[in-house]
Amino acid sequence: MQKPQGESVNGVHTETETSGKVITCKAAVVLGPGQPFVIEEIQVDPPQKMEVRVKILYTSICHTDLSYWKGESEAYRVYPRILGHEAAGIVESVGEGVVDMRKGDHVIPIFNGECGDCVYCKCDNSNLCERFRVHPLRSVMVNDGKCRFSTKDGKPIFHFLNTSTFTEYTVLHSACVVKIDSKAPLKKMILLSCGVSTGLGAAWNTAKVQAGSSVAIFGLGSVGLAAGEGARTRGASKIIGVDINPNKFIKGKAMGFTDFINPNDSKNPVHEIIQEMTGGGVDYSFECAGNLDVLREAFLSTHEVCCSPSFTATTLLSIHIYISC
Repeated sequence: MQKPQGESVNGVHTETETSGKVITCKAAVVLGPGQPFVIEEIQVDPPQKMEVRVKILYTSICHTDLSYWKGESEAYRVYPRILGHEAAGIVESVGEGVVDMRKGDHVIPIFNGECGDCVYCKCDNSNLCERFRVHPLRSVMVNDGKCRFSTKDGKPIFHFLNTSTFTEYTVLHSACVVKIDSKAPLKKMILLSCGVSTGLGAAWNTAKVQAGSSVAIFGLGSVGLAAGEGARTRGASKIIGVDINPNKFIKGKAMGFTDFINPNDSKNPVHEIIQEMTGGGVDYSFECAGNLDVLREAFLSTHEVCCSPSFTATTLLSIHIYISC
């Protein structure tokens, strides 16, 4: 099929051009573990029942993308595949049954979708949807177990984390798409797809950081910085950032961190430094590096006894967890 021709609105083909039709576009495809991304022309099928086809305008890369690209475990080795899960774009068309989105809406994809009906979605203590939670083995659409991507000769190209954003067009289940304000800058909204929402959510919803408390955050990437911002907005009085890259301290200070530790600057374990700084340990620690050694330090950095009924003595979030099979 030839790439549709004609007018477009906001970079999206008009409905008369492409609605209900296959779109030919470019995508960055991974053909094997650690192999270079290949820019190829692919075919993107129309959205099926409860699905949305989105024109991706901005996307970024996360360490999780790199883990799957490298094929760090057997579960990740599904190729050819289109990676990417942090993005923002505009709805090109919707499938049958989609009533909360329409063509032209500004949206972000979410890899941890919510059906709204399962026992986990209805539980106040969890949002790990039974159908659309992160699943390292899933590489097809939930509805029918098929791919919406294919090569020009019809061979399937597999999906990634319910999203696949390293492509000009992608198809997602409507449970994995969130409509956002059309005035919000899409270039910045991509961070809400993963890093920022993960960090903020950990401080706001999981740890429920209390005003006046002390916090230690290990790893000052986007997730760690967002966790710090979440702690600040919750009223934490001391926010300690831990990272081996001192350049990140500048950004951390601008986001409300009060103290910083570079593990390379001392022979003492980080948890001992934190205990000395805080008189026994922090109230909350967040591990944002996905490293077992760092995880241990984060746990040991919290104090041993609950000194106040207003907050938990030890709250540990290992935000980046990579599954090995």
